Amino acid sequence: MENTFKTWFLSFIHLFFSRQCAVCGAPLQEGEEAVCLKCNMSLPRTGYHLRTDNPVERVFWGKCSLERAASYFFYHKGSDFRRILHLLKYGGRKDLGEVLGRFMAAELVGSGFFGDIDVVVPVPLHPRKQRARGYNQSEYIARGVAAVTGISLDVSSVVRRKHTQAQTHKPVYERWENVEGIFCLRHPERFAGKHVLLVDDVLTTGATLTACADVFRAVEGVRFSVLTLAVADI
Repeated sequence: MENTFKTWFLSFIHLFFSRQCAVCGAPLQEGEEAVCLKCNMSLPRTGYHLRTDNPVERVFWGKCSLERAASYFFYHKGSDFRRILHLLKYGGRKDLGEVLGRFMAAELVGSGFFGDIDVVVPVPLHPRKQRARGYNQSEYIARGVAAVTGISLDVSSVVRRKHTQAQTHKPVYERWENVEGIFCLRHPERFAGKHVLLVDDVLTTGATLTACADVFRAVEGVRFSVLTLAVADI
């Protein structure tokens, strides 16, 4: 009953606020989606998709082998743009994931970032957490990416089998311990020789994405790239 009420309440809030900018709260004008033009122009983009050996790729050095990695914008504590992620994860605004996923893919597609990728795989939530939230925010970001690129989307093969505590306030070492062995892979044969794009909302230490990539280790010829909507200070 509690989850049903929460879902209803968040849906009501979404209807009320969906025509306001997710960053500054100003009314959206015709043709604007989720973020007003002014805030879109001010979005602290990383431009990492244009740089090899960029800071996001370096996060994974020595942890897992990647083809390439990038994040769309910087996440700074205290920044107005943190509201995007807060609304996406806790405010019922799953639409923000899909819209920002489309924005991100549209800006990256011309660089060849998606060139030989075969399948987009969002980092899954544990079923208990997904039921409580009502959706997986990373899946909606991945939907936006798939809609722009035409790359197939797989939301069922990687499963989160352990419910873990939130990573936010954990030190680095505990974050890695917290996610060890939490994912499993169904139908590994589907990914043989494939280039997989793992998609998540925020990159911090890379622990969760590395744990997700680990489930593909035994798959012959599989390759990885990583894309996140935001990157925290690293």
